[in-house]
Amino acid sequence: MKTCIIIVGPTAIGKTALAIQVAQQFSTEIISADSRQCFKELNLGVAKPSTEELQLVKHFFINSHSIKDTLNAAIFELYALGKAKEIFKQHDIAVMVGGTGLYIKTFADGIDEVPVINPSIREQIIADFEWEGLEWLQKEVATKDPLYFEKGETKNPQRLMRALEVKLSTGKSIIEFQTQQKRNRDFNIIRIGLEIPKEDLHKKINSRVDAMMHNGLLEEVKSLVPYKNLNALQTVGYRELFGHLIGDLTLIDAVEAIKINTRQYAKRQLTWFKKDEEVSWCAPDFEQVMELIKATI
Repeated sequence: MKTCIIIVGPTAIGKTALAIQVAQQFSTEIISADSRQCFKELNLGVAKPSTEELQLVKHFFINSHSIKDTLNAAIFELYALGKAKEIFKQHDIAVMVGGTGLYIKTFADGIDEVPVINPSIREQIIADFEWEGLEWLQKEVATKDPLYFEKGETKNPQRLMRALEVKLSTGKSIIEFQTQQKRNRDFNIIRIGLEIPKEDLHKKINSRVDAMMHNGLLEEVKSLVPYKNLNALQTVGYRELFGHLIGDLTLIDAVEAIKINTRQYAKRQLTWFKKDEEVSWCAPDFEQVMELIKATI
């Protein structure tokens, strides 16, 4: 049976390099499951695979979209299933790698249908949020949809606005539409999670941020200032440096904020993936990963 090997884990742990080794082992191709590496305008701040790495193995969903494009889990599901079908025409194995948990869950298990929202409701919420800010949005969702506020992401304005518009449009919490009924895929899925001690991961994150700055992240962010309000740029590594450029943060403080926020993001990623009982965990070691794959195929 055709099989997709999905490699997950926190940022900076080494997923990209390991996925390339696995893909080379099976002479196959990779589908990225990273909601930011797909944007061709973003490079250093999203730790995109290097030109050399992209030449080693063909990647899909890298440099495939523009920051002006609309992307979400449903769009990714269609894209990734289509690319998997392409890969399976030539190979028995496909590799998926990334840290965007919702994209991976959607690819593996499907996504729930949420009703169409009245555009005027969405526009009003966006306008109110732009005027009142995140704290207002959090209070609105906490009051009107306490079920979501208890279980969902409470610091992500896009998710909060989505929850609020669904509640105001349907009278139901978006959580009620998330039935989590798994779709049956016509291929096998192996999920492998990478983990290392927290202290080691924090060192890797700090080193990566320092390398990004050394390689020109600030210059990249300066070139993106005209687009700083786009959803694609509400991202760790960009937000903090935009804050520096408008004078809210010194450069030293901005870099330290990137490290702190990246560590917090890595913790959220691990929390998400640890909830998935189908993930088998190991160190980011090629031999260990291959042993898990061979035990499952």
